[in-house]
Amino acid sequence: MRVQSLSRDEMNEAQRRAVDDAVAGKRGTAPPPLLAWLHSPEMAQRAQRLGEFVRYDTSLPAQLSELAILVTARFWTSHYEWYAHKREALKAGLDPKVIEAIARRRRPALDDPKARAVYDFSKALHETHSVPPAVFAAAAQELGQRGVVELIGILGYYTLISMTLNACEIGLPQGEATELEP
Repeated sequence: MRVQSLSRDEMNEAQRRAVDDAVAGKRGTAPPPLLAWLHSPEMAQRAQRLGEFVRYDTSLPAQLSELAILVTARFWTSHYEWYAHKREALKAGLDPKVIEAIARRRRPALDDPKARAVYDFSKALHETHSVPPAVFAAAAQELGQRGVVELIGILGYYTLISMTLNACEIGLPQGEATELEP
């Protein structure tokens, strides 16, 4: 890891509070990016709160959120994010064939129109930095305006996560192998 990992004894009060808040929240743990963000405790505190919301409290069901997160992890080739959220996507009921297609940078077969809308919106926004009118309209039709706004939040937050993991070279847990090709 490129930034110093702090032990609890090395943390100041604000850093300990950020970790304690993350552990006390719905995650029950301090995720790896938070450990890098601790060098800016205010950022760590705010980012982990946003993360808790976009991970657990949006109007999108877990399966759709995890689909968006995997598209983001694949876009950034964020190995840790892929490792963590592939497992969450499987728990949420995402078809392993869909996950494999995303890993191989192929368009997955998605029968659910909501899943297609999430995938198309996520790919367009990441790859072109924009969303074509027809793709936006399909997402709004399937997810509602609240769902579209929350999807944008998921994509933005997990871009921050992926950038942090990649820039700080936060690796996989011991014994785990990368699953994504460059």
